[in-house]
Amino acid sequence: MSERAGDVADTADQRREQMLRAAIAVIEERGFPETRIADVAARAGTSPALVIYYFKTKDQLLTEALRYAEDAWYEAGTRRMAGITSAARRLEELVAMNFLVELEDEPTSSWLLWLDLWAQSVRLPEVAGVRQKFDERWRETISSLVLAGQAAGEFGPVNAEDFAVTMSALLDGLAIQVALGDPSVSPARAFELSMQFMSGQLGFEWSGRSPAR
Repeated sequence: MSERAGDVADTADQRREQMLRAAIAVIEERGFPETRIADVAARAGTSPALVIYYFKTKDQLLTEALRYAEDAWYEAGTRRMAGITSAARRLEELVAMNFLVELEDEPTSSWLLWLDLWAQSVRLPEVAGVRQKFDERWRETISSLVLAGQAAGEFGPVNAEDFAVTMSALLDGLAIQVALGDPSVSPARAFELSMQFMSGQLGFEWSGRSPAR
């Protein structure tokens, strides 16, 4: 690839990323059903025609925005856990990232986006397929950490896949309550309840502290 062609590709990638960030912000503010291509274009400082050129449909824009936000969330998680040697502490960090922290310089991973994805996936097969892939990745992340902890002798002999299904459902369910502003389920309480369940199921002692920042 020539230098000029490379510059064009870089510009296209930057433009696409700008639109995805704009889509995330607009969907968070207005909800997916009320989001228009024109809203995203205005936020990104471009034309509706260009947004359609990149994403074809509003449904595709939603799924691509979620994929972008999710990839950034996992990349941030990898960086945050790089220096943590204990599997229990890595799981603790994973739970904390769900409820306690805002990621600096990263696209938002707001649960409001997930509420829209779940709602749309009920009726739209394309969105449902993306949602399934996201859930598979989430459960695989949890089960891999459990298997690593078992190999290190930190965790008891639970079925890692069954635990991942249960734990992912618990985290998602608590996150919905947090996103909806349930006064009985603050982010701190969701974190503590998740850690109590995890430590009890996996057989490790949890100190009750919040992860150090």
